[in-house]
Amino acid sequence: MADDPVSTTPARPGPFPVPTMPAPPVSVVGLGQLGGSLAAALAAAGRAVSGWDVDPAARAAAEEHGVFVTQELTGVVVLAVPLPALGSALDGLRVDPGATVTDVGSVKAPVLAELGAAFGERFVGGHPMCGTERSGPDAVDPDLFRGARWALCLEPGTDLRRWLRVAEIALAVGAEVVPVTAAEHDDAVAAISAVPHLLAAALAAAAGEAGPLALSLAAGSFRDGTRVAGSDPAFVTALVTGNAGPAAAALDRVRAQLDRPVPELVAAGHAVRAAPEPVRRPVRVPLERAALLALGRSGGAVTRRLAAFVEGWTPEPGTPQA
Repeated sequence: MADDPVSTTPARPGPFPVPTMPAPPVSVVGLGQLGGSLAAALAAAGRAVSGWDVDPAARAAAEEHGVFVTQELTGVVVLAVPLPALGSALDGLRVDPGATVTDVGSVKAPVLAELGAAFGERFVGGHPMCGTERSGPDAVDPDLFRGARWALCLEPGTDLRRWLRVAEIALAVGAEVVPVTAAEHDDAVAAISAVPHLLAAALAAAAGEAGPLALSLAAGSFRDGTRVAGSDPAFVTALVTGNAGPAAAALDRVRAQLDRPVPELVAAGHAVRAAPEPVRRPVRVPLERAALLALGRSGGAVTRRLAAFVEGWTPEPGTPQA
């Protein structure tokens, strides 16, 4: 099916009419920063939410936020474990055979290949674009997702009804949903996440080689440029190696930028960062894969689910984007 333009008017239901039904319960596996924050936010919003983690401290912290701790998972099951552990995250747990399964991993194509094969149309890949260099239950923040973008994969075989259930979870915790394919996600995230992690590590390592005087003089620009170098090295390694092709291509683009004359490079970078926020044009999008993906590709997002369509926004044509 060819991609349709984003609709700006109420639309008829697409080929998958989706009636409004009570929100299903949510089960979160992995109660560290992302999973624990999601479970806590859902509990605060009044959603039925349970969770599980192999770490007793993480389970205890989740219970303090009102999360019911159990090994029985139903409704929408969210896998919030490190990328290498996704394939075994449900081992030993009791999962409703009709449950929708999603994840919050920072790489999507390899995850889709593994979990898509295991769960078929029950799997919907996702990635909330938030988090800090901290990790574990001590980093849990129920407001972590508020205002964040949540990439949600919409592949040719994705069950749209299940996709909407996962989208509703993201919307419930204050995020905006960006419909993407796994390949599109990985290309984009390589440029704005994997490469910044590598550059932060390189900057920190180079400053360390410059000696104690350099480190003693380091201030705001060094702190901001190296913040994510404090992330768990295993997480960063999995982020980059799990998305090796797009990450290498994105890094090549950075190397090409560094070869430009200094005034030209500085001016180009400044123009991107100094650009004003785009003007948001409200839109209504039919519940069709092509129209939803067109919204994501435009730089827009879904902000509200209605019965036969979703509401959201897209950048006003001709306005710059930061």
